[in-house]
Amino acid sequence: MAQNIITYETLYEILRRERTRQELQELEPDFFKNTVKYIKEKAAILESQKEKSPLFQEEVKKTQKQIENIKKILKELYERRELKIINLALSSSRTNTNNPSNLLHEELILYNNIKNLLDVSRENILNKLIKGEIPINKESKPIKSHENELKLIRFIKHVPKFVGTDNYIYGPFEPEMLANLPSKIADLLIKKERAEQI
Repeated sequence: MAQNIITYETLYEILRRERTRQELQELEPDFFKNTVKYIKEKAAILESQKEKSPLFQEEVKKTQKQIENIKKILKELYERRELKIINLALSSSRTNTNNPSNLLHEELILYNNIKNLLDVSRENILNKLIKGEIPINKESKPIKSHENELKLIRFIKHVPKFVGTDNYIYGPFEPEMLANLPSKIADLLIKKERAEQI
């Protein structure tokens, strides 16, 4: 996705794409940062308008309405992406694969946590039942924060499907593909000159 400055129109276009397409849509890695900057700029404009004479009351109302609409767009965008991430984690858990794409760093952490919870539940309930054993009521261990450290990398060579040090399946990856991967895996791919850090 080409780098864009966040505006009301670009936010609406991002939401429109997320509404009309089944798969997660690619966002810039700094989407959240740029969005926060845009909201702060809008809030500053509103404050500036309020300090001016009463002649600017129509502009104040217009800016307030736009800020309300921006928040509605962001809420719907988040909820649509959240549902897609949950479904992606569910599908990955059921098929024992792990190839998420178009996730922002924060979303990848959410995906990994949900998938981990589903994997543990599947192991403790379904797999026990299939073996004729009583399911174990065991809480999943939360992923340690250092395991959540991810690196955004760009692949420079084809990398076939592989099992990572975390026992998740990754890939396959083609040149120019971007992925947020655990630091250990990303560092190994960079060291083997299969990818480069962004």
